[in-house]
Amino acid sequence: MLRDVKQGSYFTEKELRFLSRCVLCPRKCRVNRVAGEIGYCKTGLLPVVSSYNLHFGEEPPISGFRGSGTIFFTHCNMRCIYCQNYPISQLGVGKEVTIERLAKMMLELQSRGAHNINFVTPSHLTVQIIAATRLARDEGLKIPIVYNTSGYDSLFQLRLLEGIVDIYLADMRYSDNKISLRYSDAPDYVEVNRRAIKEMHRQVGDLECDSEGIAKRGLIIRHLVLPEGYSGSEEIFNFLAKEVSKNTYVSLMSQYFPAYRAPEDPIIGRRITQREYDLARAAMLSSGLKNGWIQEM
Repeated sequence: MLRDVKQGSYFTEKELRFLSRCVLCPRKCRVNRVAGEIGYCKTGLLPVVSSYNLHFGEEPPISGFRGSGTIFFTHCNMRCIYCQNYPISQLGVGKEVTIERLAKMMLELQSRGAHNINFVTPSHLTVQIIAATRLARDEGLKIPIVYNTSGYDSLFQLRLLEGIVDIYLADMRYSDNKISLRYSDAPDYVEVNRRAIKEMHRQVGDLECDSEGIAKRGLIIRHLVLPEGYSGSEEIFNFLAKEVSKNTYVSLMSQYFPAYRAPEDPIIGRRITQREYDLARAAMLSSGLKNGWIQEM
């Protein structure tokens, strides 16, 4: 184990090698984050955190009745023009923290009664999450780890997380790479995302909850319905039912609104209609998917 006294961070030699020529996420920037070089995600060696708190607005199995211990990371490996958290993901609002401080946040949230530790926008911080979780578990962390991701994750980084993450809370945003490129600057999102979802399910399986309905382990898919069917709902649900599991828990999200730069766009510069949401819901049910959370408009 290598301890960087100046930064107060804990990484193994292998983890430092991963960061010294970073190819962890699908962007494969190959920058030296240990030396402070910045790639697409704009994050160097240490994580940047916007906020941490108990959160009650997640899906019922995640928030439960005591709240989810959310830690919002700053920056992102995508550039969604409609991001509702754009001050954090795009504008960089947040504060750099050490690995020790991140571990203490986790332990503090556990002491406040959190059902889980929920890492929000974690895809550019794989190694940092592993190091902090390792430290927190050494100091008594026992609650599940939630990896709350846009779904733009490589197989390499997900395999590093096996045994660390208990619950994958993952987006499936698009079924068309032209649309993912236009709205999220992710030209290969569909292939990357589907490989990632299969790997997540291989690791943790279908969602498992305790007697009170609180998630213990498994995969949850979030699908945000976009205007004009741009989210490709039917293709995504058929993929899940045929290639992952008909028992996949799906959160069908109706809360899209044109945030950040979306009002400038002629297609997605408006809220979705009831009919658009109903079509997505019908596609989900007709695919054979059995479990999930269907919201009201």
